[in-house]
Amino acid sequence: MSIRFRIGRIWWRTGPSSGYDHRRFFVRKKADPPVTQEHPFAPYVRILGKGPHLSRPLTFDEARDAAAMIMAGKVEPVQLGAFLCLLRVRTETPEEVGGLARAFKDSLVKPVGVSVDVDWAAWAGKTRQLPYFLLAALTLAGHGISVLMHGAEHHSAGRLYASDALAALGVPACTSVEDAARRLEATKFALLPLSALSQPLHAIMGLKPILGLRSPLHTIGRLLNPFDAPFSINAVTHPPYLAIHQKAARLLGQINMAAFKGEGGEAERRPEKSCDVHFLADGQTGSEEWPALIDAVRPKEETLDPARLKALWTGELVDEIAAATIAGTIAVVLRYSGRAGSVDEAEGMGLAMWRDRIKTSVPGRS
Repeated sequence: MSIRFRIGRIWWRTGPSSGYDHRRFFVRKKADPPVTQEHPFAPYVRILGKGPHLSRPLTFDEARDAAAMIMAGKVEPVQLGAFLCLLRVRTETPEEVGGLARAFKDSLVKPVGVSVDVDWAAWAGKTRQLPYFLLAALTLAGHGISVLMHGAEHHSAGRLYASDALAALGVPACTSVEDAARRLEATKFALLPLSALSQPLHAIMGLKPILGLRSPLHTIGRLLNPFDAPFSINAVTHPPYLAIHQKAARLLGQINMAAFKGEGGEAERRPEKSCDVHFLADGQTGSEEWPALIDAVRPKEETLDPARLKALWTGELVDEIAAATIAGTIAVVLRYSGRAGSVDEAEGMGLAMWRDRIKTSVPGRS
């Protein structure tokens, strides 16, 4: 039989060994002093992660305050990783998305004396088909409707991102907020990558290979509207996020917006399918079902050659399905930015705009 007892910091153990009484002792390692002061960011992690019965979503104000700490560099890396993963595993609420977006937006450099008509989120990249939505945005710009496009790029392998596709059209990505303001003034179109918009947010996007999860910033970033356009358009991959985008945009004070399930997660109509658009009109929420535009189905393109976009623009290449995609995407912008009174009118205007583009000049070219 073994007996273990302590005298001071020394533990003693007695017991038989090889037929003889044996006494041994060992010293317990002194523990590090306990942490008595909680980190200021810890409550936000605890709210999200305190188990299935005690955890809860963040309020708008809590999400905003947590994001403000992140942007101020007052959060430990391990806390940031835990925070992002906990948000992601449960799916963000509109209040969380809105509060985070508010603080992230407040941290951005604000352009001076710049107005823009359409804020266009392009955060996904394309895998199945070319980004025809770029031609829709450029067509709007060519008709005097200014478009600021923004998004994260090169966060996932095997995708064609907006900046790479636009390069084939001679349209460079902007290198700063000031550069975007100049291009909007000169050409009515600018693409502002996240890396030029906010280095801290760009760094958060870069955590995906480390965390192994898609960042909530994929959702939040689409709502940044960095130049305060009166209308914003974005798309989702998963329909349940439509209501989240709609409600979060309203919490952020957006007046007019549209969100729908787009091709590859980008704001691009799928002409062979009906389209359920969630929108804000003068601050009021609503939804509207748009009918399919064509009977044919566009198959997955074997190669995503951006040169085909230029050929479509110049008229060298005629593709009726691509034309329906482009015109249908333009129509969504016209309808919910208040430039068309009905779906039918918007679709007619979209077709006319695409047909009447200036084929020898691409807006945004340097």
